Amino acid sequence: MSDQESMAPGSICWRDLTVRDAQAVSDFYQGVVGWQASAVQMSGYNDFSMVTAAGETVAGICHARGSNADLPPQWLVYIVVADVEKSAARCEELGGTVVAGPRAMGEGSLCVIRDPAGAVSALYQPSQ
Repeated sequence: MSDQESMAPGSICWRDLTVRDAQAVSDFYQGVVGWQASAVQMSGYNDFSMVTAAGETVAGICHARGSNADLPPQWLVYIVVADVEKSAARCEELGGTVVAGPRAMGEGSLCVIRDPAGAVSALYQPSQ
């Protein structure tokens, strides 16, 4: 998938897991599925990018700190949207809940939502 296709509205562009002890959980996934952990320097600690044997970065494992402190400990997929503010508002109109955000992330913005069934995902708007 090209970068442009992976950032098309409706596509899943990333996945990560936010937990209290990212080091222990990244060690777990290294042992279970064979990923390698690549440290990502944060403000005084490391989160981890998880990399396949072929060198593809496929996921993140993050500490539940700072703006991630309230995220549930579950795999979170990031779904691309054209306008994160409008999508967050529409989520609430349709019976969902905005769990976190909208807020800036990197060069884009995101929010975390819970759908009416209780499933959690992130909505991501890349910079234009």
